[in-house]
Amino acid sequence: MSGNSTEWWRNSVIYQIYPRSFCDANGDGIGDLPGITQKLDYVKSLGVDAIWISPFFKSPMVDFGYDVADYRDVDPIFGNLQDFDRLIEAAHARGLKVIIDQILSHTSDQHPWFEESRSSRDNPKADWYVWQDPKADGNPPNNWVSVFGGGSWRWCTRRRQYYLANFLKEQPDLNVHNPEVQAQLLADMKFWLDRGVDGFRLDAVNFIFHQQALSDNPPRPLKLDQKGLPPVNHYDYQWHKNDKSQPENLVFLQRVRQLMDQYPGTVTVGEVGDDNTHKIMADYTTEQRLHMAYSFDLLTEDCSAQFLRETLEKNRAVIEKGWPCWSISNHDVPRSITRWNRGLSPELAQKRAPLFLLMQLVLRGSVCLYQGEELGLAEADIAFEDLVDPYGINLWPEFKGRDGCRTPMPWTDTADQAGFTSGKPWLPISQSHRNLAVNLQQDSQHSMLNQFRTLIEWHRQLPQSLATAHQEVLDTGNDLLVFVRRAEQEVYLVALNLGATEESYTVPQEFFGAEDITPGLFAMELRENTLVLPAAGAAVLRNNN
Repeated sequence: MSGNSTEWWRNSVIYQIYPRSFCDANGDGIGDLPGITQKLDYVKSLGVDAIWISPFFKSPMVDFGYDVADYRDVDPIFGNLQDFDRLIEAAHARGLKVIIDQILSHTSDQHPWFEESRSSRDNPKADWYVWQDPKADGNPPNNWVSVFGGGSWRWCTRRRQYYLANFLKEQPDLNVHNPEVQAQLLADMKFWLDRGVDGFRLDAVNFIFHQQALSDNPPRPLKLDQKGLPPVNHYDYQWHKNDKSQPENLVFLQRVRQLMDQYPGTVTVGEVGDDNTHKIMADYTTEQRLHMAYSFDLLTEDCSAQFLRETLEKNRAVIEKGWPCWSISNHDVPRSITRWNRGLSPELAQKRAPLFLLMQLVLRGSVCLYQGEELGLAEADIAFEDLVDPYGINLWPEFKGRDGCRTPMPWTDTADQAGFTSGKPWLPISQSHRNLAVNLQQDSQHSMLNQFRTLIEWHRQLPQSLATAHQEVLDTGNDLLVFVRRAEQEVYLVALNLGATEESYTVPQEFFGAEDITPGLFAMELRENTLVLPAAGAAVLRNNN
């Protein structure tokens, strides 16, 4: 349904590849670019439109590539620039677009820019990062805290100043208020556009600018958990009013768009994490800024019909002209089949996975699938001694980090590292994942893998007009999620049963006698004008206007 125009990205399906864990071609236990190239036929067989490759830049890998030491080179563990060029060529030959991660808010502390910046207060790059004198008592400039725990300010003995680091201390924030930094970041994006990339996923896009006055963030009323305890991460103790989502972002993103427009058909998708994500997504995807954005709203624990109704309605009300990209899993959160099925039987959990994909495919917006979702992989249980994620190590045991969703892709059910590598994998491979390996599901008609393929192919056959159709969420007050999509020539009713028991729903009068186009994977019954949906059942009805 996405078509081949310069707006191919509308209603596209993007497949996220975490390169460390996808396929290892050289046997060192870490996935690489040649490994991705080897598996492009598999990716193509899913029916997706594009791949998004998480960072592969040169990096000390403290945050596994999100700490960039060279924006224009491939880290040796992933290959080299020639490997990347071959990947681009192979993907394009298969009709696949290639989107790469771009980190505009911070670098590694081993980046040559930072090494020069911290060497003195008067070098050419002295103002390329966010430096500030201590308070009179030696304390940091304000109360800002790091996403990964601890304060955001780190002391530098050479300059005798603090530098800002919103994530790890090894990830100093760039001072993008500096025009030289802006010009350099845009030049580095152009470097990859000239190599043939089709777009960028912009990491933590609302962190690019900070408030220059460095005012304290106000306190936030705490949301207690079921045991009456406050949040594990003290980042949640503040409203992040001043350390991110600043108005200067909007102007800079227009400059990014101007660059992208020089390369027709390229796209930007921004990751937005904040207290008011819908408004930020709307602001960032209008007025010639980003093409689309996704938030953490569907990366939560809650997936109840009521929560989804509220989330989708807020999104619809705020993002009238902008464009969302829907993601329910990625490399930063527990896998959805675990996160969204707590307390349910394994059988029902497996049935609900295609249900949630159907939901994403028929919402207004594009879709991002994380590698392994199509296999039905659950969150892997990683022992503390096997953890490598600093986020999890810092907050253990209440927060186990992100390693459980980053374990290697199981290509085969064999004992030799599941076909991922001939060496020792960087993270252990769960036995439960081996049982869901690609080779076991490939030829099984009813496997999760082939259900996902069927759904994506069904989505591709829908009329192009559905891409921009109006969306209205109906409040059923029960476990049914029901919404209507209105295009110029046709109108669609979508009903999903998110509960554990059968639900009935009398359709609105305009859908009396409507055509049933429900994918055959889902159980449903239409008794006169009443839908009867078992748990994990779904219905899609279509009527001509």
